[in-house]
Amino acid sequence: MKIYLGSDHAGFDLKEKVFAYLAKRKLNVEDVGDKTLNPDDDFPQFAQIAALKIIGDVDDDPRAILICGGGQGMAMAANRFRSIRASVIWDSEEARMTRNDNDSNILCLPARVLERENDTVWQDIIDTWLHTPFAGATRYKRRNAELDELA
Repeated sequence: MKIYLGSDHAGFDLKEKVFAYLAKRKLNVEDVGDKTLNPDDDFPQFAQIAALKIIGDVDDDPRAILICGGGQGMAMAANRFRSIRASVIWDSEEARMTRNDNDSNILCLPARVLERENDTVWQDIIDTWLHTPFAGATRYKRRNAELDELA
């Protein structure tokens, strides 16, 4: 599984921790930016890069983790692309549900919330999201197809 990782300035510090966490576990992770802390950058460009990477990836399950202040901006930008299902997640139960039911392929993390927590909170979210398979129920597939028709 290829994982694309991106953030704006508000999520930069957490992104650096997440990158180290994923790399330590020998996961195939690519940092799509921002590469340096830039207080003037904007989240839509990183959401677009990650979404397009997923769309163009030949891997059978490419995913992305995007981080900004509240997670919502990244999700809004990424969800503009067909076949992208970005979810803002703040706990491991939501991470499990968004993978099981929605086949989420982009995890959006709210840095302002998670940086106040112990690192194990975001680690549990990521681990749960990465290891939960899509249930593949007919109704879930139908709903995802309906979402793609809206894009």
